[in-house]
Amino acid sequence: MKIAVLGATGQTGQYLINQALQQGHTVTAIVRNPGKLTVQHEKLKVVEGNIFSEDSLKLHFQGQDAVVSCLGFPASFLSGVTGYTLSMRAAVNAMREAKSSYLIRFLLLPMIRSVLSNMFEMEHFLKKTPDINWTVVRPPAKEFLTHEGYFVPDSNGQPVGSAVGRGDVARFMLFLLNTNAWFNKAVAITTKHE
Repeated sequence: MKIAVLGATGQTGQYLINQALQQGHTVTAIVRNPGKLTVQHEKLKVVEGNIFSEDSLKLHFQGQDAVVSCLGFPASFLSGVTGYTLSMRAAVNAMREAKSSYLIRFLLLPMIRSVLSNMFEMEHFLKKTPDINWTVVRPPAKEFLTHEGYFVPDSNGQPVGSAVGRGDVARFMLFLLNTNAWFNKAVAITTKHE
């Protein structure tokens, strides 16, 4: 499968890229600074792009089977957070023009009002896009764990624990490429520890 990845230089994004390549996917990593992504692979293409620009993204979304966003935006006490909605609007519009129809987005749920408000706006926007199949993944908190554990979403998409490994978030996002069970829904996941 051909996958475009936003937020590829972040910690979860790097797990996702490495796992996608191990699974045989072809990955286009759209990054602000290509020099920050040091992974090299014959099925990895690293390109410079602006996540807030529909024109910048649509070129890189051409021919992609799915778009996976691992973008995260820090809270600001001085101004509101708008990165989630602005980047998602640009991505959805670019996907429409590029005829790419599946979007997977993860959201870390921090306890900061401006970030949560912007995430809510982004999800509300996605619910109004019937022409795009989307899934929002909601990890409760990400730990610096590999993908050694495994995820356990319950049937309602509600969390069953308080943390999840970054590798498991990436693994679940890649799992979603092969199922339509979570199309146009949000799902909370966690790592099950035995």
